[in-house]
Amino acid sequence: MTSVKEFRVVESASDDALGRGRFVFTDAYSVFDWGQMPDAIPNKGASLCAMGAYNFELLEAEGVPTHYRGVVDPDAVDAGADPEEAVVDLDEAGGAPTEMAIELTQVPDLPYEGGDAGDGDAGDGDAGDGAGTDDDYGAGYDYDAYHAAAGGNFLVPLEIVFRNTVPVGSSLRKRREPADFDLDFDEWPDEVVDLPEPVVEFSTKYEEQDRYLTREEADRISGAADVDALEALARDVNRVVTDRAEAQGFVHEDGKIECLYVDGEVRVADVVGTFDENRFAYDGQEVSKEVVRQWYKRNDPEWVEAVAEAKDAVEDYPDVADWRTICDDSPTELPADVLGAIADLYGAGANAYTGADWFDAPGIDDAVDAVRDL
Repeated sequence: MTSVKEFRVVESASDDALGRGRFVFTDAYSVFDWGQMPDAIPNKGASLCAMGAYNFELLEAEGVPTHYRGVVDPDAVDAGADPEEAVVDLDEAGGAPTEMAIELTQVPDLPYEGGDAGDGDAGDGDAGDGAGTDDDYGAGYDYDAYHAAAGGNFLVPLEIVFRNTVPVGSSLRKRREPADFDLDFDEWPDEVVDLPEPVVEFSTKYEEQDRYLTREEADRISGAADVDALEALARDVNRVVTDRAEAQGFVHEDGKIECLYVDGEVRVADVVGTFDENRFAYDGQEVSKEVVRQWYKRNDPEWVEAVAEAKDAVEDYPDVADWRTICDDSPTELPADVLGAIADLYGAGANAYTGADWFDAPGIDDAVDAVRDL
């Protein structure tokens, strides 16, 4: 199980064939790579499933290869159908789905010299929560062993990040200067900055602390998967999601994809274009998980600082891969009114983005106004 999705294997992948499985989206959430937080956001899982499925079907219509097979119709399952026999296109589902059917690839362990640091999802899907570039930190991970065990198809151990804007919370502000993107100011302003062209970056997928990479290091870590093909796929996804967001009144700020490699081809894996994988804004207000991140920065700064200190300090512990084990604080729960407003935002946002009334939620304008002052 990852921090926010459960995983069902129907047929395992092999060296020469993809398998079949399902994601089960829960209402759990994660910020700052913490893993599962102490409470849950009602209907969050279903909203992400609906948005992710909608985007996969948009990509399919554009000829972009993915691992998506459909969603599990909750009405059919309630009537007694086996989930694998209830896989349909999104618009055929009788209600908001929480399960997505996918093709499976192989995910070998990623050995770490101080222990096994692989076999899990170290990140939380945040396009802007990376820890910065530090090539030395990844020295203990054996990517050669990962690819030796991968066979002919595997999950590429990278996240490919694309950015259309630089929001206030973006990690890009810590790692790059405005001049790097031909912007005509010396320091990042305290507002969203539009980039002249989308920027694509690569970061690690299975290391316990996310790490941005040079293109050369990404090429080495990606194995048989070509980094140019990975970048091209990310740009295709970014274009499709950006166009849909604009059509529905959203601004698509940044996001990421994960990819599988099979038969010489890279395909989009995991989930794309949701409020967890991507940053969106509406009428000048963030409507993605950035709302939750910023709430914690304002209301639980001691924990946020403890997380940052643990991520920095873990480099001094060569036998420790998981920085959480040396973090001396834990997050507080969200207050009930905050939790309710964020739940409405997920539901209203999914309704507006997909153009369907999946959830009993306020209109998107009212839901956005409710989170402005959280």
